[in-house]
Amino acid sequence: MRQSPAKPPVIATPDQATQPDRPVPKILLLSDTHGALHPRILALAATVDGVVHAGDIGDPAILDLLASVANGLIAVRGNNDVAGRWPGARHADLAALGERAELQLPGGCLVVEHGHRVNPAAHRHAGLRARHGGARAVVYGHTHRQTVDTACKPWIINPGAAGRSRTFGGSGCALLEATARRWRVQTFQFPLADWKT
Repeated sequence: MRQSPAKPPVIATPDQATQPDRPVPKILLLSDTHGALHPRILALAATVDGVVHAGDIGDPAILDLLASVANGLIAVRGNNDVAGRWPGARHADLAALGERAELQLPGGCLVVEHGHRVNPAAHRHAGLRARHGGARAVVYGHTHRQTVDTACKPWIINPGAAGRSRTFGGSGCALLEATARRWRVQTFQFPLADWKT
């Protein structure tokens, strides 16, 4: 799978992740920035082992910003990440973004896609599970609605919109902690009032 032109995250191997003195790998999950990134989410990106963006980036400057603070970055394109909406000088970066990516973590595989091609929407979680049955979790965007569905595997995670557009209660993201034995997801929503205008 293709990933963003930025460097891939450095993630602990399963053996390293079970060592008592080894920190638990932490991956920031985000989506639907649409050209804007909440400042508190950017600050969080600087504290983790890697960032995964599930599409609708909206502007390549978002990838540049994340790559400047993150230890690694994986991103996929969304339905709004098209040549007509990206600066011409950055079309090569857009072309380098795949529609899906995989990240091997201690305890399993995290799959990322935007999710807009999995329909009908009412059955999107079932569709994502059917497409990625071997994954431990699937992160997607598109709906802008934050959800963590752990009813069965693979887990389905939508971190919500990390930008300003249709945030449904605030700019959102999720933090995944992954060890060989246990994965844990924590969600965040930050008030739009935190933006400096």
